[in-house]
Amino acid sequence: MNSRWYSARALLLHLTLALWIVGCGAAAWWQISRAGDGNALSYMYAVEWPVFGLLGIGGWWALLHVEAVSEEEKIQRREFEKQLRRDAHLERHGPSTSDPSMVAYNEHLAQLAQRPKKKLWGH
Repeated sequence: MNSRWYSARALLLHLTLALWIVGCGAAAWWQISRAGDGNALSYMYAVEWPVFGLLGIGGWWALLHVEAVSEEEKIQRREFEKQLRRDAHLERHGPSTSDPSMVAYNEHLAQLAQRPKKKLWGH
């Protein structure tokens, strides 16, 4: 038995799709009857509701075929999120002063910033 089609999530998706199609069909039928009574705008809505039904089928198909995320992928995502948080912390608070190479680099940048700027154009 394929869990893609018969899992609890899949059965809920099937039920939702069935209700969606019935609802879109009923709305289209209602708009067709209104268009027959002389409401010209309802012709557009009568075409629009079946399109919504088709979009619902596309969404159902996409949700049904989403692959489950493996434990390894979850771990990789968590590590990536931790790295993003570390990078954001560094942006807000600056680098640690305990790393001598970072201290030397920051001092070098400070010296460069204090030098007078050369004009590259005109006199």
